Amino acid sequence: MSNINVTQLLTQTVDKLSETAALKGLFHQHTNGTPLPSSKVLEELVDLSRSILFPGYFGNSSVEQRTVRYHIGVNLERWHKLLTDQIMAGLCFAQPNKELPLGDFEKSETEERAEEIAAQLIERLPNIRRTLATDVEAAFNGDPAAINYGEIISCYPVIKALTNYRIAHELFVMGVPLIPRILTEMAHSETGIDIHPGAQIGHHFTIDHGTGVVIGATCIIGNNVKLYQGVTLGAKSFPLDKDGHPIKGIPRHPILEDDVVVYANATLLGRITIGKGSVVGANVWVTSDMRPKTKKYKKVKTENIDIEFNNGTGI
Repeated sequence: MSNINVTQLLTQTVDKLSETAALKGLFHQHTNGTPLPSSKVLEELVDLSRSILFPGYFGNSSVEQRTVRYHIGVNLERWHKLLTDQIMAGLCFAQPNKELPLGDFEKSETEERAEEIAAQLIERLPNIRRTLATDVEAAFNGDPAAINYGEIISCYPVIKALTNYRIAHELFVMGVPLIPRILTEMAHSETGIDIHPGAQIGHHFTIDHGTGVVIGATCIIGNNVKLYQGVTLGAKSFPLDKDGHPIKGIPRHPILEDDVVVYANATLLGRITIGKGSVVGANVWVTSDMRPKTKKYKKVKTENIDIEFNNGTGI
C-alpha cells in the first residue's frame, strides 16, 4: 500500500471514529477541572489501604512496632489527599454539566463534599480493619492448610478482595459514584472474585479459593458465612417497565443468613432466603427459599460404567 493510500485510510478512519453518532454513550467530555477518576491513582490508593490496614504485610515490610505510627501516619496523609481528589472526580462525573470555579478563591460545594466524605471514610478505617480481622480469622479457621494469619493476609485472594470491597462499600453507602465499582473491579481482575460494592456482608466472612465467585449488588450476607469457588449469588431475569426497559434498584439477589455454607459452583438466583445454618452443596441450582438448618445436595446417579467396572478399578 502506498504512502498516499495509507494517509487516506488513516484520515477516513479518524473521521469515522470521531463522528457524533459513533461516540454516543462512549465519550466523556472533560470540562475544566473535572477529569474522570484515575485508575492509576486508585491503584495507589489500594496499595496504601492495604499497607495502612495490614502494616508490614503490604508496602514497607521493614516497619517495626516503634515506627508503625509514623508509617501509618505518612501513608494515611497521602491516602487522604489522593482519596479527596478521586472522590471529587467521581462526584464531578455524576454532575457533568456543573462547572468548578476557576482559581483558588473559594472551594466549591463539590470540593467540600469530597473532603467530608474522605474524612468520614478515614474515621471508619478502624472499624473496617476490625471487620477484616474477623475475615482473616474465618479464612484461617476454615482452611486446615493455612499455617498462620500471616499466610492468610499475604497470600489468600479473599483478603485482598474483601479489603477493596469493604472500603468500596463505605464509599457506595456515602453515595460516591463510579469509584466503588472501579475498586471492586480492580479486585475482580486481581483475584477472580467479583463482589458488587452495594452488597451487604457481615463479619467472619470467607471465600475458599475464590476464583469465579460472583456476589450481586443487592445481596445480604450474614455473619460466619463461607463460600467456595465458583459460587454465584445472582439475579433472575429482570422485570421490565412499560417501555421494555429493565427496572433498576429492586432487591433481586439472595439473602444468606448467619452460619451458611455454600459449596463450589453452586448457583443461587433471585430474592430468596437461605436460612441460618443451612448448607448448599456443590453444583446445586437454588431458586427458592431454604429453611434454617437445611441441606440441599445434588443427587448422584450411578452410571453403567461404574457398575460394570467397579468404579473404574476394573479397567
